[in-house]
Amino acid sequence: MASQASYIRWFRELGADDVPIVGGKNASLGEMYRALSPLGVRVPNGFAITADAYRRTLECAGALPRLKEALAGLDVRDVDDLARRAQRAREIVYAAALPDELASQIRAAYAQLQAEYGTDMTVAVRSSATAEDLPTASFAGQHETFLNISGEARLTDAVRLCFASLFKDRAIAYRVDNGFDHFQIMQSVCVMQMVRSDRAASGVMFTLDTDSGFRDVVFITGAYGLGENVVQGTVDPDEFYVFKPTLKLGHRTVLRRKLGGKEVRLVYSKGAGRESTCNLPTSPEDRARYCIGDADVLALADAAVAIEDHYSRRAGCPTPMDIEWAKDGLDGHIYIVQARPETVASRKPLHRIDEYRLHATAPPLLTGRAVGSSVASGKARVVTDVLALGEFRPGEVLVAETTMPDWGTVMKSAAAVVTNRGGRTCHAAIVARELGIPAVVGCDNATARIRTGDEITVSCAEGAEGRVYAGAMPFEETTVELSALARPRTHLMVNLGNPDSAFQTALLPSDGVGLARMEFIVAEHIKVHPMALVHPEKVADPAVRAEIARLTRSHERPADYFVRELAEGVGTIAAAFYPKPVIVRMSDFKTNEYASLLGGSGFEPEEENPMIGFRGASRYTHPAYAEGFALECAAMKRVREDMGLANVKLMIPFCRRIQEAERVLAAMAAHGLRRGVDGLEIYVMCEIPNNVIQIDAFARLFDGFSIGSNDLTQLVLGVDRDSRIVAFDFDERDDGVKAMIRQTIEGGRRNGRHVGICGQAPSDYPEMAAYLVELGIDSMSVTPDTLLRITRDVLAVEQRLERTLRQPTKGAMP
Repeated sequence: MASQASYIRWFRELGADDVPIVGGKNASLGEMYRALSPLGVRVPNGFAITADAYRRTLECAGALPRLKEALAGLDVRDVDDLARRAQRAREIVYAAALPDELASQIRAAYAQLQAEYGTDMTVAVRSSATAEDLPTASFAGQHETFLNISGEARLTDAVRLCFASLFKDRAIAYRVDNGFDHFQIMQSVCVMQMVRSDRAASGVMFTLDTDSGFRDVVFITGAYGLGENVVQGTVDPDEFYVFKPTLKLGHRTVLRRKLGGKEVRLVYSKGAGRESTCNLPTSPEDRARYCIGDADVLALADAAVAIEDHYSRRAGCPTPMDIEWAKDGLDGHIYIVQARPETVASRKPLHRIDEYRLHATAPPLLTGRAVGSSVASGKARVVTDVLALGEFRPGEVLVAETTMPDWGTVMKSAAAVVTNRGGRTCHAAIVARELGIPAVVGCDNATARIRTGDEITVSCAEGAEGRVYAGAMPFEETTVELSALARPRTHLMVNLGNPDSAFQTALLPSDGVGLARMEFIVAEHIKVHPMALVHPEKVADPAVRAEIARLTRSHERPADYFVRELAEGVGTIAAAFYPKPVIVRMSDFKTNEYASLLGGSGFEPEEENPMIGFRGASRYTHPAYAEGFALECAAMKRVREDMGLANVKLMIPFCRRIQEAERVLAAMAAHGLRRGVDGLEIYVMCEIPNNVIQIDAFARLFDGFSIGSNDLTQLVLGVDRDSRIVAFDFDERDDGVKAMIRQTIEGGRRNGRHVGICGQAPSDYPEMAAYLVELGIDSMSVTPDTLLRITRDVLAVEQRLERTLRQPTKGAMP
């Protein structure tokens, strides 16, 4: 008598090579359970129902001929016909009863799992197709998952539904688009211990930045409740970044975070039907705080790094991963419930950059989170009902509350996508990246502000904030092959103040950041005057006090909010360019600019000419701002020490006199930033004639100089650069300004000090860039949009100088 076939494989018996037997999801879970559980990566235990079980079920029911008939001659571009045929195919599979021997083995395995975890245990039942979660095809979100299943009857019913979900609309279309045979793909099913994230949080993480492809971070998204809300884009999730290189060196710090709306949480309902979950509103208190703490974020990052390292060793090359996680509200532990190779951002060619520049003059109609970095225009198609998908026309912009997996065929023909809900790892974002189209997600009211037929422009080329404009805005696209671009001897760096664009900018061929301005981070992310955070009780306006309290509500002291936000903003820029140098200029707001911040008017004097008033170094030790400067120093100390980003150098702006420089350096040392300790270098801006005249004295105090050509020109020529009346006389190319620059470079070389320039002159005038190269300046820091052009210009100048040096002098012997 022949022995009975085994249709059950426990995770401990499985590995990554078992995809043909148990599908991609089960093979990955088995690989992690077996190889990574001993390293501390928690994976729920469970078992796989093999692909042979699916095949045997169809054979016993005689279902295969009817399936082939249902799909014969299908054109997936006909959305309505696809829906009808897919529904018929699912009905055929679901109607196929499980063979007795299979049902018996499922019940026995379920009983064994109950014996391990208790009879009140529930399970997750998940599809695992044999062409799913592959390095070349993800099939993300296309097949069914059933959660919180208990009892043998519900379990076997969920297995049949998973079998049937192989013929979901999008799964059929995806197989056609990627050349997979419907009848060569088999469906395995995963049955695993249920992680009770309904009582805690869950989400998705990647071991790279999903938009830029930057590989040195773990990017984590999460929300309260079950993970489907994050994946489907039902909520705007919290976001976290952890920097992998310094994490591996022992620096346990979150690099950056962004609070999401987390509007609802998905929990289990009391109904006994198949749809046993429901969304409940998230309380205002929970929305105002992050769904997980820093310890959980770092635990997730540890797991992500371990998973990526393991799969990279197996593959013999770096393998960025896409990972689903869940926190159990009962035991408090973080579990990994799925991992697969990331298949979109990791494929971006690192030697080629596609740049989009939008020529928009009007304010945006809507803003949200940008997905990708491109721009597209088209007529809007607002879809508020799935039945309206049949009206969608190729080249339109899809506007919806959110998108669903079955919308893949429509999205493939869309020019762009705009949604009310969702974060950068939701379904709409994943599919948009895969298709290479721009998407702006989490706009809140896109379906109300946009009407079908409106001409709109969707822009993801302006940083992390995606923007939707009314009308067809002009834009240009350029492609640059970086592999063909040589590097000049003169170091070319970039000016950068926006952390949102740091990862993308870091892909450009630069030598680091020559000027990282604090002002953008303070104005756009912190928004509050530092002294108003030190002394909120001195803010007179009750409405402003209330807004400051709202912004700082999750911090023990309001001042801690400033330190964390500034540190994470600067840290993101430093991490993007690590280990290249990043020169961070301490704050250089003018009094009128500081006064415009929340609570600022009560702490700032009114000046006739703030441009040459209470700014830069003069503020740092003055009683009116010394406590604010202490916060700046605390943030920079956190970046260098806690985050481990020792590539940060600091720079003092608008330092008028030697005595002032000495006072500032003493204050910094008192705040834990002593020049020379732990490799800390401190530069000074050279932007006042006295900096040039006394360059030898300043060189004894500082490690380098950065020429601020804007202020230097203003003060050499006596021209207020903010005055329109005399703006015609403001010219960095003036011979007097050029003489000052020459003396600075010569003085720096004489004292063995680095000299760079971070002003606008080389970005605006190619002849100034050539002049600086001829003088032998060490570095130039320019705006990112001019970097490639200036690289070519500098290379041409250096080559010309080399040819001149090689030419024999007149009268020399041949």
